[in-house]
Amino acid sequence: MATDWTAFGAFAVVVTLALVALTRQSAAMLADDAAPDLSSTALLANTTASQAVVGALLVAVGWATGVPASAVSPGVSVDAVAVGVGAGVALAAGNEATMRALDAAGLSYDSSLRDALAPDSLAGWALLLGVALPAVAGFEELLFRGVLVGAFATGFGVDPWLLVVPASVAFGAAHTAQGFTGVVVASLLGLALCAVYLGTGSLLAPVVAHYVVNAVEFVVHGQ
Repeated sequence: MATDWTAFGAFAVVVTLALVALTRQSAAMLADDAAPDLSSTALLANTTASQAVVGALLVAVGWATGVPASAVSPGVSVDAVAVGVGAGVALAAGNEATMRALDAAGLSYDSSLRDALAPDSLAGWALLLGVALPAVAGFEELLFRGVLVGAFATGFGVDPWLLVVPASVAFGAAHTAQGFTGVVVASLLGLALCAVYLGTGSLLAPVVAHYVVNAVEFVVHGQ
């Protein structure tokens, strides 16, 4: 079966634009005092389910259009996990330093989403660290690194490094719920995660790194 890169590429772009639009809507809802006051557990469950469903749909469309798994370079190995953990710790430290520097410059980080998702029970922390954050890291890395960089480079014959900036900008735009500062920090993080992805040739490495960054942020600030 010949790969229909045009159809897959169009679907991936639509998913990306939809994700950005939904993020903007989420930001508006968080700012709306009249919006329903959902518990952190309900928000975590909703986030996990939505990411899992869209991720599964992306995989299904990839399969239906004949996109080989090798196009996203899964690279599953112990070494990839080790690199991901190391990169994640370094990026978490850099992420924290960047946010503090921007705060000092008067560009505050909107923590509304993080605060809303922060668990208030042991079960909530188990759901966050064991289910929600892995789902978020897996889906976002699949889309923003595996598809928008790896698969697009393979399918359209483009140097993957040329796709790093647009993919990272899209990644940042998908974090508008965290305000302007959050978008800037996420875009910079996206650049770093692309470097981890292309440097290792493994999608698993940035997935692990992304998870570590998010987990550290919640553990440090979410209590």
